[in-house]
Amino acid sequence: MTKSFRQGQILKLLRARSICTQDELARALKEVGIEATQVTLSRDMRELGLVKTTDGYRVLQRETSNLQFSTLATEFLQDVRHAQNQIVLKTAPGHASSVAVALDDEEWPEIVGTIAGDDTILIICQDNGTAEGVRKKLLQLLEG
Repeated sequence: MTKSFRQGQILKLLRARSICTQDELARALKEVGIEATQVTLSRDMRELGLVKTTDGYRVLQRETSNLQFSTLATEFLQDVRHAQNQIVLKTAPGHASSVAVALDDEEWPEIVGTIAGDDTILIICQDNGTAEGVRKKLLQLLEG
């Protein structure tokens, strides 16, 4: 298991439930099959930019991420197509990666993942209905 995978699982756990201590986080990770020492968790939490709030640990949100995605999408997105549980986005050449990263930063819960090439982004959703909803959301963003 890589550090990147472990840190991804930490973020996933924090989005799913309130975790207030490192001990709770260690137990939650163990439930999903990941063993981590207190030192490792401290380092991961520092690298991920986690802050402790009254509701538990949270990731400091970048205030500009929404603006960045909407700005990049309106600037470079050329086509949105729905294909079963997937959506294909066409961008101007050389811009798919930056648009995909900005979309990933949005952390839309209905998106399972994205893959970007030079001018194409593949968005994967859990099912056809969810993909259609994401397509509509993207089109509304472009209209606004």
